[in-house]
Amino acid sequence: MLMKAKLEIWLRAGLVAFAPAAWAATLSMVPMQGSMVMPMVSYHAHHGHLHVMMPSEVPQLTPLMVSHPQDRFNPADPWFDDLDPSRKGLSFSRRYGFVMDSMSDPLPPDTTIWLRKLAGSAELSFYRYSAAEPKRWEPIFGTAGSPAALAWNGMMFHPAVTALPGTNELRATFEAVLVNNTTGEEVHHSSSGPFEFRFTNVPDGRPSLDIALKAVITWPADAAGWILEEAATLPAAEWQTVVTQPVLIGGEPTVLLEPAAEARFFRLRPPQ
Repeated sequence: MLMKAKLEIWLRAGLVAFAPAAWAATLSMVPMQGSMVMPMVSYHAHHGHLHVMMPSEVPQLTPLMVSHPQDRFNPADPWFDDLDPSRKGLSFSRRYGFVMDSMSDPLPPDTTIWLRKLAGSAELSFYRYSAAEPKRWEPIFGTAGSPAALAWNGMMFHPAVTALPGTNELRATFEAVLVNNTTGEEVHHSSSGPFEFRFTNVPDGRPSLDIALKAVITWPADAAGWILEEAATLPAAEWQTVVTQPVLIGGEPTVLLEPAAEARFFRLRPPQ
């Protein structure tokens, strides 16, 4: 006697487990996550190019759960979805900040400095940030399809940088160039050459749930002694016993199988 086996797809969502305690404060701005780390930009008139002096300190991308474990962000703020632990809970830092060297020569007339991201770890995202109204959390440097370069007015500029929490070191390579304001063309030989932002990163300590796609075969509890068999085609010349042992889920015998590229057919055979 044959019984029809029920075939379902079972998906365990890859989410993070999060059960917050009482919040201590609702933050109205994005913390810098440490002291400023300032690349110094200067123009050398004699050589006709820009120069960027990088600091030796390496900032750390840190999630809010580590830096401010009892705090949260305001849901009305534009960075809430990326940074709040109840949402994506990304690691972040605003420590790197571009600044003009006070010893820089004046820029050539009718030119502007452009900052361009050349390459970098795919996990990194960059944002133009402002806590002043209207608050800004605007993708830049190639994030979310934004242009890889942006004009810089020489005022201190701290982009916000994010990544998934983890233990990996992340990098992004930039250059600074002069652009003619009239023609929009890059000034020949004005590039600073590549310079690199480096970040360490830390996990947030939350356990994660695995993602798994399974074929679920289950049958009534009163047929617990029946044997599950499989075949590659119908009609089948031979049926093979499924070696995976059933477990009880909701009181019913259940077998969880890895999906296969080829079709498989199942039946239940009564015990001998």
